[in-house]
Amino acid sequence: SINTLDTCSIFWELLFFSVLAFVGHMLLFQFVFSGRDANFLYTIPQLYGFFVSCSILILLILIRMKRKNIDSVGNTFMLLTCLKMVLAYVLLHPILSATHTEVAAEKTNFFMIFALFLTIETTVAIRLLNKS
Repeated sequence: SINTLDTCSIFWELLFFSVLAFVGHMLLFQFVFSGRDANFLYTIPQLYGFFVSCSILILLILIRMKRKNIDSVGNTFMLLTCLKMVLAYVLLHPILSATHTEVAAEKTNFFMIFALFLTIETTVAIRLLNKS
């Protein structure tokens, strides 16, 4: 069973990697791609806020599921990931139909953040399954 220390370390790791990625992302758009995000439908902080919130919720549910029934963690992860993908598509849809000049950069930006958090969640889910 997963203990409180493991639970805390999982969330600290999520926050650490999220903040690290966020700061790097903001610096990239501040110095390398300066001004390219001016017409983005969603700001970088809004996207990180959405994906961090989704990740926290997914991890909370996975930890709870592990305590109840370890055999359901994998299926629960797949279901929650699918639900997150649906929510992400709802957010992405207005970007797909946007016509501003930086729409390609905005799509790439969105997918990079999505992939980052999917990687973090998958890594944590694997670790949860391995600690049985």
